Amino acid sequence: MIFDTDMFIWVQRGNTKAAALMDAAHKRFLSVQTYMELLQCAQNKQQHRQIKRFIADFNFTVLPLTENIGHRALVYVEEYGLSSGMRAGDAIIAATATENGLPLTSSNTKHFKPVKELELKVFKP
Repeated sequence: MIFDTDMFIWVQRGNTKAAALMDAAHKRFLSVQTYMELLQCAQNKQQHRQIKRFIADFNFTVLPLTENIGHRALVYVEEYGLSSGMRAGDAIIAATATENGLPLTSSNTKHFKPVKELELKVFKP
């Protein structure tokens, strides 16, 4: 299962439901886009270390940006950018999940719902 950036934020805020969902996942993945977003939101090096430690301690696999993911993300922005506001970051995350045949868990469903081939697991905090 791939976890969207918002899921990590829920955990950081102490949401036990989000933490339990991550803990219960047999295999945990995140897109390199999510990893960059998490690091980008850090306010100092200590927070960088905390993010890296969390990813390592809970055995998350960071899925890289490949040529196929990039192409699919471009298609998603073209198809859904105007109608549903899909931005590049969400398109890369959705394309990563789709290209790897993995479900995506997110509470931010507005931008992901139009993607028919994406298996979206809606998280309700």
